[in-house]
Amino acid sequence: MQDVIETAPKLRDVLGDSSRAVFEAVQNGVRQAGIEYRVNPRLVRGLDYYNSTVYEWVTSRLGAQSAVCSGGRYDGLFAQLGGKPTPGCGFGIGVERVLLLLQDDGRSARDAPDAYVVHVGERATLLALEVAESLRDAGLAITVHAGGGNFGAQMKRADASGARFALIVGENEADARVVGVKPLRDAGEQIALPPGELAARLAAH
Repeated sequence: MQDVIETAPKLRDVLGDSSRAVFEAVQNGVRQAGIEYRVNPRLVRGLDYYNSTVYEWVTSRLGAQSAVCSGGRYDGLFAQLGGKPTPGCGFGIGVERVLLLLQDDGRSARDAPDAYVVHVGERATLLALEVAESLRDAGLAITVHAGGGNFGAQMKRADASGARFALIVGENEADARVVGVKPLRDAGEQIALPPGELAARLAAH
């Protein structure tokens, strides 16, 4: 069947304008975060309620058990089940495989993140994801707010997380390529730092 599959049409060649725009936005977000990826036109998820982008996170560090996490969007699923039309996305993850990767990296679980990233605005979100990945690469535990909301609501979540710092990214910060750093557990003024100076600042406190 491989010869037939290889000559079959590829979905990305027949995407409509709106679907292509979403796909480009997803790829841009992954690139901005510095995550290596490969577009696989034959990747499928086996369940027909998925729409838009599907993905799979794989590793070469666990032998034959290469798949760690996979999922995608399913914007029509809730309506199919009788609920209100509700956008959705999700994933399935191999917890044991994640633990093995963490052990291989010499990392351990923490009670609270080092920092909680709040962000409002499209460009701010891209910078927030980029900053979070670079800080994680530096060995810091970082939570990025998910689910929208204004700065006030997000700051409440940041405080409840137990994080030592809130990292604040709005459109003004995105324009200036800086990140607001606000202590949550100690007295101190909010300051703005370029992304390259964040890891040293957080590690020093």
